[in-house]
Amino acid sequence: MITLSWLLLIALAGGVLALVDGIWRLRARGGSTVVGIIEIVVAGLFVLSLFLTGIPFGSLVLGIALLVVLVVALITRGRLGMTLTIIALALIALWIVLEQRWLVIPGLN
Repeated sequence: MITLSWLLLIALAGGVLALVDGIWRLRARGGSTVVGIIEIVVAGLFVLSLFLTGIPFGSLVLGIALLVVLVVALITRGRLGMTLTIIALALIALWIVLEQRWLVIPGLN
């Protein structure tokens, strides 16, 4: 049974936005293909790790890896816009901070 919480919604939104950004990065003419492929794989595993327990790495490790990939994608942006990457980066960073209880907001965690 999956418990619907704000943390899950934040993680899902960040993971799906990163997945869409990776797909757009692959389809763009001047985009970096390698970063797009890595972003799709890591974002897909991150979203799956929220629901399945058999993923080799935990969702926290995949979240940190996705954060690093998004920063690299932001640096090597190519001809793509930065809006989707920045929103996904902010959501994943917020999820990591709230998941580790470095910041406690009543009602969220």
